[in-house]
Amino acid sequence: MALIVQKYGGTSVGSVERIKNVARRIAKWQNAGHQVVVVVSAMSGETNRLIGLAKEIQKNPDPRELDVVASTGEQVTIGLLSMALKAIGKKAKSYTGPQVKVLTDSAFTKARIKEIDAHRILSDLEEGNAVIVAGFQGCDEEGNITTLGRGGSDTSAVAIAAALKADECLIFTDVDGIYTTDPRVVSDARRMDVVAFEEILEMASLGSKVLQIRSVEFAGKYKVPTRVLSSLTDPDIPVEEEANSGTLITFEEDPKMEKVVVSGIAFSRDEAKITLPHVPDIPGIAYKILGSVAEANIEVDMIVQNAAKNGLTDFSFTVNRNDLDKAIRVIESEVSPYLEEDGILTDASIAKISCVGIGMRSHAGVAARMFKVLAEENINIKMISTSEIRTSIVVDEKYMELAVRALHKAFGLDKAPTAME
Repeated sequence: MALIVQKYGGTSVGSVERIKNVARRIAKWQNAGHQVVVVVSAMSGETNRLIGLAKEIQKNPDPRELDVVASTGEQVTIGLLSMALKAIGKKAKSYTGPQVKVLTDSAFTKARIKEIDAHRILSDLEEGNAVIVAGFQGCDEEGNITTLGRGGSDTSAVAIAAALKADECLIFTDVDGIYTTDPRVVSDARRMDVVAFEEILEMASLGSKVLQIRSVEFAGKYKVPTRVLSSLTDPDIPVEEEANSGTLITFEEDPKMEKVVVSGIAFSRDEAKITLPHVPDIPGIAYKILGSVAEANIEVDMIVQNAAKNGLTDFSFTVNRNDLDKAIRVIESEVSPYLEEDGILTDASIAKISCVGIGMRSHAGVAARMFKVLAEENINIKMISTSEIRTSIVVDEKYMELAVRALHKAFGLDKAPTAME
């Protein structure tokens, strides 16, 4: 008997029929002798609807009250799923995040989990219940309802699995695993049976939407075996088959994985570049620029500072496109004494593309091959950033899909894994 945490996203519970199918799947795992805790999202589209209602009342909704509204979507799902289980003769109990209790900080709309009380869940499991928990939400020390930000149900699931010391966390979604890149962009993208934790952490941080990055961080910190698989298969598929489907995130060092130089290609369209031309090349200028941006809670990604000439340098960095206007206001307010007549140059039509693979540690030439492929496609590179297992570039957004397809083919990701020649 194993303790399994299962997470179902919005499309997996997007209708009454799909909720009934989820109940059948849970019952199947229980019938096989496993204890099952289930974390669910709101039904697909529901959170957007609730946020839309809030914005009709208040253009910039109060964060505390917005969390009160947005958290109700999951409460509907946990109740319906518990009813669906009871309708087929299974014991079930549903809980909101605050009821469990999932304790968070007080950063409304993007709270972070501090602690989870597992006692109530474990007691209910011992009594034979399937325990259904609302994802995406918790409460702070004052009892205020908080939400974890977009994709927060993934984080809830992995965090609960860690607190329970679960044998595995199964992330059921509308895709059948993690692919070498987005199949909607590259038709011959290949599903990976296994992916290293470090690789999926990089891919999640670089724009891959399969898992929220904080859920991957939790999985890595607490070594939670995590599998991504499809909820749209036949709910009566044998447990043994389902337990080995999808993509397993592994923490084991596998020599075979080192042979695969590039495991996947991640990309993000949500990028914008800010350039401050001719700023003084003096100690502390980078902090003066980026410190004020960080204090405004704006995440900076890639940074490039050119070689100084005549005591001046060009300083460029990227932010999320949604934060561009806010970043400009901050810079104009805080850094204006250092700005030349050219002011602030911006480019909101860029995209970031990244080649990721733990095999890059032991193989040279990945960046060179990447640049060669893009040169052959006549695609100009605007910025470059590297780490031990990742090379990222910025290009014009209009060339993004062409670049991803070319790189995917060049590194042989459409074929079974082989070593780089």
